[in-house]
Amino acid sequence: MKKFSLWCDFIENNFLEKEFLDLLNFKINGATSNPSIFKNAILNSSFYKNQIIKLKGKKAKEIYEELAINDIKKAADKLMPHFMNFNDGFISLEIDPRLYNHTSLSLGEAKRLFNAIAKENVMMKIPATEASYEVMYELMKEGISVNATLVFSQDQGKKCFDALNEGLKYFYQKNSHLANAKTPKAVISIFVSRFDKFLGINVLEQGSIGVLNANLIYNDIVSKNEPNIRALFASTGVKDNTLSKDYYIQELFFENSINTAPLDAIDAFNEKCTFKVPLDNTKIYDKLNQIVSLYDLQKAYKNLMDDGLEQFCIAYEDILSALS
Repeated sequence: MKKFSLWCDFIENNFLEKEFLDLLNFKINGATSNPSIFKNAILNSSFYKNQIIKLKGKKAKEIYEELAINDIKKAADKLMPHFMNFNDGFISLEIDPRLYNHTSLSLGEAKRLFNAIAKENVMMKIPATEASYEVMYELMKEGISVNATLVFSQDQGKKCFDALNEGLKYFYQKNSHLANAKTPKAVISIFVSRFDKFLGINVLEQGSIGVLNANLIYNDIVSKNEPNIRALFASTGVKDNTLSKDYYIQELFFENSINTAPLDAIDAFNEKCTFKVPLDNTKIYDKLNQIVSLYDLQKAYKNLMDDGLEQFCIAYEDILSALS
């Protein structure tokens, strides 16, 4: 059976009690969060002001984590019926983004937060840096689901898959005798629309580099035939007003993929559209060569990754500063 999943790239406490439930009933079956999303929620919603007052006296990071964990728990509970019906039902929480270059600290934080939330349908969100592949492996090995994020290049995608898959194989071997062992799931979050903005591409005239690049990484993942590790298309909000709000959902409407999108894209999306057939790698390389040089593409990989890490760190620091 062909499957496509649409996850909501937004979380806020009041939203979880209202609009989120409506979306769960007819459009989405998962959700994601990141430091920028929490920054927007915590610093702009009156709900959190009252909660912050109650937590006065604690350190800023402790306050943030308590607020974030409460929201993640609430989202996990709302999503649990989907999870129990094997229809995704995941919510992800990103570890402190400032730890992206520290393997042991990242692993310790991921385990601590996962245990504090204590919900099996939570994914720990880990950036795809050299220091973090071991973290992904160790988490999967211990049965903790993972969202590998900030993936821009094929090289990152392959390293994420290898780490996640090795951890999954270890989990299978270790728990083969347990009938009720909950197999961890993983998604590899491939960032899309930022390419077109960074490279100044006119998508309607030249085609989307973000879509072509994401198609490449998707092909690599599905070729491995591991159903518990799936491709997730992230950063799918349009950054060009000439495009329809759901452009990147429609263009990447691939079998057995996930798209995590902002609210305006979800609202615009017509779920009755038909599946697209992904291009094979040879055709993708031909198209990319017509639009962008290899040098500029490699430059985009590095700059977008550096910027993504920096922006999440800035958002995290902004939250802590406001809570201090």
